[in-house]
This record gives sequence, structure tokens and C-alpha cells, in this order.
Amino acid sequence: MKKNKKYIIITLVLFVMALVYTLLIKYVDVDSIGPNGSEVGFAIINGFFHNMIGEKEIFYKISKYLGLLPFLIVLFYGLCGVKQLIKYKSLKKVDSKLYVLGGFYVLVLITYIFFEKLIINYRPVLMDGELEASYPSSHTMLALCICLSSLLIAKYFIKKKDILKYFNIGTIILMLLLVLTRFLSGVHWFTDILGGIVISLFLVSLFYTVLNIIKK
Repeated sequence: MKKNKKYIIITLVLFVMALVYTLLIKYVDVDSIGPNGSEVGFAIINGFFHNMIGEKEIFYKISKYLGLLPFLIVLFYGLCGVKQLIKYKSLKKVDSKLYVLGGFYVLVLITYIFFEKLIINYRPVLMDGELEASYPSSHTMLALCICLSSLLIAKYFIKKKDILKYFNIGTIILMLLLVLTRFLSGVHWFTDILGGIVISLFLVSLFYTVLNIIKK
């Protein structure tokens, strides 16, 4: 019970951090440094990193294709659920952790759609000649949310220790590469990447909290 309270407090703190961070980006040091005079918060910091890194097509393409791999992790857990459903012939007997994970994926999708509609800022580059929502970095959110949640529950579905070890190592490498290549691609502001990290930590913490409550 004490652990659950601790997880709830941590999740609430991360939520407040994500909310405050987002508001700061919206209202602090806002300047028209983006394409077509689009405004962005923390303009000095974002301008510095964007001028230093620039736009690199190679990293954009790498991050684009790497961004497909986390869906293989989603597919893996989906197949775990199908396997249990076939084995037990009852939705009630499917591991509750898979239901929590599925709900988590839906929440991540809702968060993505929310920020596509409520635009905090636009990308530092035009995409096909158009302005696109930039905050938070969706690739960063995808990498952290899917990979971190997998690291938390993989041990329940992969029983062989050697396979689990390499699966988790591969997951960590994929997560780091996705975040790094997205940052180096220059299609997001520096604060978009950080925003993706902060929001993802809140979402994963919420997932882990619910997971522990369900287990109890």
C-alpha cells in the first residue's frame, strides 16, 4: 500500500512537471524564429541548438525508419494476448497486465492527437512546404513510451533469461537511437525533444502505477 502511494505521488509530480514545462514553452521567451515567422518559446535556447545542428536528411530518414520498429514490440504483446486467448478461450483469463498495456497504448495515442490539435509550436523546418505541429516530439514519445513500458513487463512474457536479456538490450538501444537521431535530424526544436521525454516519463509512471495497483 505504501509503495502504491509512492508511485501515485511520483506520477502526480511528473504530471505537474509536464504541465508546467509545456506552459513555459508556450509563454516564456517566445519569438518568431521559426519558418514563415512562426513563434516558439525558449527562443534563445532553441535557436542556439538549431543553428548548431541544422537540418540533416540522413538522420531524419534513419529516425523515420527506426520509428517503425517499436510497433514490432506492440505486435509482440498483441500476439501474447492472442496466444492466451486461444489457450484459455476466455477474455477474462488473458493476463490483466496486457489489458493495462493496451489501455496505455490508447492513452499515448490520445496524447499524440491532443497535441496535434492543441499546437504549442511548429517545427523549425517546413514539411512538404507546410508548417507542422512540433511539440512534443512524437518519435521521442513513441520510443520512450513503448520501450520503457516493455522493459517493465517483458519479464512476465519472456521466460528464457538469455532471450529476455537480449530483448531488453535491443529495446534500450532502439530507444536511445530513436531519440538521438530525431534530435540530430533538426526537424524538432530542442525543447520538443525534452517535452517528449518529460511527458513520456509521466505516462510511463502512470502505467507502472496502475500496473502495481492491478497486481495487488
